[in-house]
Amino acid sequence: MSRVLIVGAGGVGGVVAHKCAQRSEIFDEVILASRTLSRCEKIRDQIKELQGRTIQVAQLDADDVGATAAYLKRLKPDLLINVALPYQDLPLMDACLEAGVHYLDTANYEPRDVAKFEYKWQWAYRERFEQAGLMALLGSGFDPGVTNVFCAYAQKHLFDEIHTVDIVDCNAGSHGHAFATNFNPEINLREVTANGRYWQNGQWIETKPMEIAQTIDFPGVGERKAYLIYHEELESLVLHIKGLKTIRFWMTFGDEYLTHLRVLNNVGMLRIDPVDHKGQKVVPMELLKTLLPDPASLAENYTGKTSIGVIFEGTKDGKPKKAIIYNVCDHAETYKEVRAQAVSYTTGVPAMVGAAMLATGKWKQPGVVHMEQLDPDPFLALLGDSGLPWHVKEL
Repeated sequence: MSRVLIVGAGGVGGVVAHKCAQRSEIFDEVILASRTLSRCEKIRDQIKELQGRTIQVAQLDADDVGATAAYLKRLKPDLLINVALPYQDLPLMDACLEAGVHYLDTANYEPRDVAKFEYKWQWAYRERFEQAGLMALLGSGFDPGVTNVFCAYAQKHLFDEIHTVDIVDCNAGSHGHAFATNFNPEINLREVTANGRYWQNGQWIETKPMEIAQTIDFPGVGERKAYLIYHEELESLVLHIKGLKTIRFWMTFGDEYLTHLRVLNNVGMLRIDPVDHKGQKVVPMELLKTLLPDPASLAENYTGKTSIGVIFEGTKDGKPKKAIIYNVCDHAETYKEVRAQAVSYTTGVPAMVGAAMLATGKWKQPGVVHMEQLDPDPFLALLGDSGLPWHVKEL
């Protein structure tokens, strides 16, 4: 039994809180905290209605290390689940170190003023977490997260050597808006407008945004055009998958989405530096975030499915082998269960499962740790039992 603190009350935070509340045999006390208390209270009321359980809520500024550490020392949680913004990863890691609390997140750190995401800032914490006897589990969402665990499972059970990894992500759902993002617009738009990047034969190769595309047959969805982009799990997987020669990440985008993206970029609305507007400093991306629909508000009318998986090529018993491990998730079904769309659900459920691995001691490794470094079997067993069934198919 454990006490868990969830920081962040957006769409993903709501899913994590619901799923932790469902697992009373693991999490006997659940606390949800955010800068905006009203968001926490709304989720608390939904959980009472749908799960029949009462959770605690609190107001917390995740950027304030001192105040957060003091709160952690009073609360004494066994684990902090960070589903706030990636900008807040380092302050929350600092607070966990000061208070002696295990840490988990779903996305790697990004500086506010540079559209760049990589693990070097969090890897720098490895020795401090090791010395403190604390675990910082990075990227326990779906991608990164479940996709990393799929790689560990394939390496353990399906292949002797994995030569090619293609992570494939399709959202074939419809939310009814002309343009919206499925998670925080600042993070989403920074991610998809960055240069593409993939790893091949021991080196990183950079591409222009959306320069490379291919048609992929997604399980449960069908053929969709997917674009090569850079995604953070590639950075850790190249270190831990033996025999790897190529690793890439592919994501689908509709034509209308891409048209909006080009126009917004061309007129400067995706800039993250301040501009002068009538004597005031305004960051265009932050203004755009205010104008776009709140991703959590998309859930009620969302239809269709997500299909996310990993395609592997390698060898087994000296023979070539190709397989896919994947999950298909339905937007309407996740809304019925936890009042969230499938993009939030597929991120929030693995965060709960990763937290359960720490809480039950099935994963115990002090330091800064990635999902593929740990035993995939108990994680995947609980994942399938928690609303995200996964499948293996030989190709």
